[in-house]
Amino acid sequence: MSSDKKPTLESTLKSSDTEEFIDIYFYRPIGYRWALLFQKLGITPNAVTIASIFIGVGSGICFYFDNFWVTILGILLLVWANSYDSADGQLARMTKQFSALGRVLDGFAGNLWFASIYIAICMRLFPVWGWSIWALAIITGFFHSKQASMADYYRNIHLLFLKGKSGSELDNTNELNQKNATLTWKSNFWEKLVLTFYTNYTKGQESWTGNFQVMFKLLKSKYGETAPEQFRADFREKSLPLMKWTNILSFNTRAIALFVAMLIREPWLYFVFELIVLNVILVYMVWSHEKMCKTFTKEIEEHKYD
Repeated sequence: MSSDKKPTLESTLKSSDTEEFIDIYFYRPIGYRWALLFQKLGITPNAVTIASIFIGVGSGICFYFDNFWVTILGILLLVWANSYDSADGQLARMTKQFSALGRVLDGFAGNLWFASIYIAICMRLFPVWGWSIWALAIITGFFHSKQASMADYYRNIHLLFLKGKSGSELDNTNELNQKNATLTWKSNFWEKLVLTFYTNYTKGQESWTGNFQVMFKLLKSKYGETAPEQFRADFREKSLPLMKWTNILSFNTRAIALFVAMLIREPWLYFVFELIVLNVILVYMVWSHEKMCKTFTKEIEEHKYD
């Protein structure tokens, strides 16, 4: 894309299949305008992500205080941080600046936002709850990371069959390990460190998706890097209904639950929401996707797409 041609909002979206209502009509338009400004100023996507970390952590600090107006400030700061989170991806698509570091930073940013929120809630409730609130937060945080990780993985699987490799950020540990093997700690310390973390992150995603891994390996062995058009159409049709669950497990739904819990001055309810409601959705999403992939594996073995 030439530098004198203004990119459209649509060109900065991943796909209509994977975009959520609140993102399409709120965060993406705001992120698009931020991205245009950052592009003009020569600011990189990773720099935007780092800025979002400071804003998001500031939001978490606000939630420590049992004060209505400080809570409102915390909500506004988290919305601002997430608009930057939208902008960094849109800017990356505008400028074609994609990297493993960007993927790691993006996930790390969200983790830091919510880590600060968790800590603030625990410190706020500690005088009443004692150490039990920290135990609840640690358990909730573990499942939070799994929810977000699997939602991200399933969206990228969907995008791979919808738009091809160039439209997806799906990676696999074999290729990442091969790349990591070419790096040395002495000459490529930071790059190797980032790639090591990212490889472990990807390995965790793969460990939850056994049936998909079998299906994907079989698909590549029979058809190479490009799946048959009919398979891609069939996969999109079956995968599309699951995208609403990936969206719920991402940011917006949990943020609304957080805002409600903070506004009614019952922060602990946010942990309960993540542990019960979002974990039920996580289990259902993984079960449904694995069942779907098992069916596709059988159809590939029966030469349906030959």
